[in-house]
Amino acid sequence: MITKNAILDAFNFRHACKLFDADKKIPQTDLDFILEAGRLSPSSMGLEHWKFIVVQTPQLKQALQLACADQPQIGSSSDVIAILARKADLQPASSYVKAQFERLQLTPEQTAQLHQFYRELISDTDLIAWSIAQCHIAAANMMTAAAAIGIDSCPIGAFAPDQVRALLQIDDAQYAVALVLPLGYRKHPQPPKHRLPFSEVVEFR
Repeated sequence: MITKNAILDAFNFRHACKLFDADKKIPQTDLDFILEAGRLSPSSMGLEHWKFIVVQTPQLKQALQLACADQPQIGSSSDVIAILARKADLQPASSYVKAQFERLQLTPEQTAQLHQFYRELISDTDLIAWSIAQCHIAAANMMTAAAAIGIDSCPIGAFAPDQVRALLQIDDAQYAVALVLPLGYRKHPQPPKHRLPFSEVVEFR
């Protein structure tokens, strides 16, 4: 069993790395481990709102960097994970939602109730914002998993969505770009981590 200190060490190791060592590449087994942490992440109603596109070619990374406010952590990274949020798949009548609910092996009555609950849920929900929020859960887990094995990351939300979609050939009807996540090994020492004290962010009642 992993220790509590080991988990906290990973959180303390993780920071928004602004420049990676471009000469150091992440082993495929480690990259697969990070992606698996994302795949296994929790999501609202178990709908797994995400899709991951891994960008590895230098030319595409450089083009992606320009679409992300020319931030150097994109081009210097070993790999970039573009995290996409499902859109059309989340419509109540979609075959995707039907398949996701059917795998729960509920009774027909329970399945019908679940579909009704889902229809009522999303009627008052911004579907794309909800989907993107679920993708952030997967991103957080991937960053923590990466940190646990000594790999750095930097979540990037400052990007031109239309440009990223065009570069990665993403169907706008199917997916929104939730986050761009470069991974690699830090070029410079980690700066001090600044967080509010425990007493300011935790309240027991």
